[in-house]
Amino acid sequence: MAVRVFGAVLHKEEDLYVAECPKVGTVSQGSTVEEAIANLKEATEIYVEEFPLPVVSRPIPTTLQC
Repeated sequence: MAVRVFGAVLHKEEDLYVAECPKVGTVSQGSTVEEAIANLKEATEIYVEEFPLPVVSRPIPTTLQC
Protein backbone atom coordinates (compact mmCIF):
# COMPACT_ATOMS: atom_id res chain seq x y z
CA MET A 1 0.00 0.00 0.00
CA ALA A 2 1.31 3.45 -0.89
CA VAL A 3 1.99 5.95 1.86
CA ARG A 4 -0.47 8.86 1.81
CA VAL A 5 0.26 12.25 3.33
CA PHE A 6 -2.60 14.21 4.92
CA GLY A 7 -2.58 17.52 6.74
CA ALA A 8 -3.77 17.77 10.33
CA VAL A 9 -5.06 20.62 12.46
CA LEU A 10 -4.64 20.61 16.24
CA HIS A 11 -6.13 22.79 18.92
CA LYS A 12 -6.44 22.64 22.68
CA GLU A 13 -9.83 22.28 24.35
CA GLU A 14 -9.61 22.58 28.14
CA ASP A 15 -7.32 19.68 29.16
CA LEU A 16 -7.29 17.79 25.83
CA TYR A 17 -5.72 18.29 22.43
CA VAL A 18 -8.07 17.75 19.50
CA ALA A 19 -6.60 16.63 16.17
CA GLU A 20 -8.50 16.74 12.90
CA CYS A 21 -7.70 15.55 9.38
CA PRO A 22 -9.86 17.85 7.21
CA LYS A 23 -9.18 15.96 3.95
CA VAL A 24 -10.56 12.70 5.37
CA GLY A 25 -12.90 14.06 8.03
CA THR A 26 -11.44 12.10 10.93
CA VAL A 27 -11.10 13.61 14.40
CA SER A 28 -9.43 12.34 17.56
CA GLN A 29 -8.03 13.63 20.83
CA GLY A 30 -5.36 13.01 23.43
CA SER A 31 -3.93 14.43 26.61
CA THR A 32 -0.74 15.44 24.74
CA VAL A 33 -0.06 16.63 21.20
CA GLU A 34 1.79 13.38 20.48
CA GLU A 35 -1.08 11.26 21.77
CA ALA A 36 -3.66 13.24 19.78
CA ILE A 37 -1.62 12.83 16.58
CA ALA A 38 -1.09 9.10 17.20
CA ASN A 39 -4.82 8.62 17.81
CA LEU A 40 -5.67 10.62 14.69
CA LYS A 41 -3.25 8.56 12.62
CA GLU A 42 -4.87 5.33 13.83
CA ALA A 43 -8.39 6.64 13.20
CA THR A 44 -7.44 7.87 9.73
CA GLU A 45 -5.74 4.59 8.77
CA ILE A 46 -8.83 2.63 9.81
CA TYR A 47 -11.14 4.99 7.94
CA VAL A 48 -9.10 4.92 4.72
CA GLU A 49 -8.95 1.09 4.83
CA GLU A 50 -12.75 0.94 5.07
CA PHE A 51 -13.50 3.85 2.70
CA PRO A 52 -10.63 4.20 0.19
CA LEU A 53 -10.05 7.69 -1.11
CA PRO A 54 -9.26 8.37 -4.77
CA VAL A 55 -5.61 8.98 -5.50
CA VAL A 56 -5.08 12.61 -6.47
CA SER A 57 -2.01 14.75 -6.90
CA ARG A 58 -0.54 16.28 -3.78
CA PRO A 59 -1.71 19.82 -3.07
CA ILE A 60 0.79 22.64 -2.97
CA PRO A 61 0.28 24.56 0.27
CA THR A 62 0.68 28.31 0.08
CA THR A 63 -0.60 31.48 1.71
CA LEU A 64 -2.00 34.72 0.40
CA GLN A 65 -2.72 38.14 1.84
CA CYS A 66 -5.90 40.02 1.06
